[in-house]
Amino acid sequence: MSKAGGIEAGGSKFVCAIGSGPDDLDSVEFPTTTPEETVDRVIEFFRQRGRVEAVGIGSFGPIDPDPQSATFGYITSTPKLAWRNFDLAGAIRERLHVKVAFDTDVNAAALGELRWGAALRLPTFLYLTVGTGVGGGGMLDGRLLHGRRHPEMGHVRIPHDRDRDPFAGNCPYHGDCLEGLAAAPAIEARWGQPAQALPDEHPAWELEAHYLALGIANLSLVFSPQRVILGGGIMRREQLYPAVRAKVSALLNGYIDAPEIVPPGLGARAGVLGAIALAQAM
Repeated sequence: MSKAGGIEAGGSKFVCAIGSGPDDLDSVEFPTTTPEETVDRVIEFFRQRGRVEAVGIGSFGPIDPDPQSATFGYITSTPKLAWRNFDLAGAIRERLHVKVAFDTDVNAAALGELRWGAALRLPTFLYLTVGTGVGGGGMLDGRLLHGRRHPEMGHVRIPHDRDRDPFAGNCPYHGDCLEGLAAAPAIEARWGQPAQALPDEHPAWELEAHYLALGIANLSLVFSPQRVILGGGIMRREQLYPAVRAKVSALLNGYIDAPEIVPPGLGARAGVLGAIALAQAM
């Protein structure tokens, strides 16, 4: 495959890269600040590396990924107010004079895992990331999931036992949706410490596995995935994987087989490699 540019546009950090796949990836990452400052750093990276014909962008959202829409390439109703209604794809296209592919960060990561990682040759699977937010994308019968805009799997509503967990949730739109209960900011707000500071034996992790399993069970019943890939910073706690598997199986209770639940084959590079794959497919 030819070399292409990739941008993983995250709510906390941007990752920019040039390459043809995992073996020749030249990448850099930096914090997400204002749109103007962040885009300037993106442009600087690509100009220093030489011209590419196409750049793929996997972006935090919500976004508009419809090429027929007047707002294609925009980040839309994001809680990050400085980025709301920002034309990210247009800014990259106009300043670099390249073709631009644009999708969600989780769909990009799913495409990367399909091409080089834990979803090789799978026509139907989901990719969920659990970190600053909770997001989901994937493939259904060999096609990336879209719709009127795109799935927002982190905002599904799940049972919330307030006797067990009185935390109200911190999603600014829905309160106690999956993201509002299970993302890293929710863990910190509930327990008064950042997730990375909590020891493995802390009760936070059993509760986290419970909420993730509820979300995955619901998504499994809707999409019937062969595999669920769980990535993101929270999933660095490896004890979550067996706990989530057991809880999903118990929740489905033999009605359907539980999907395989695995870590990303590409690790933290899934998103930016998927962005490169988006560009290569243009």
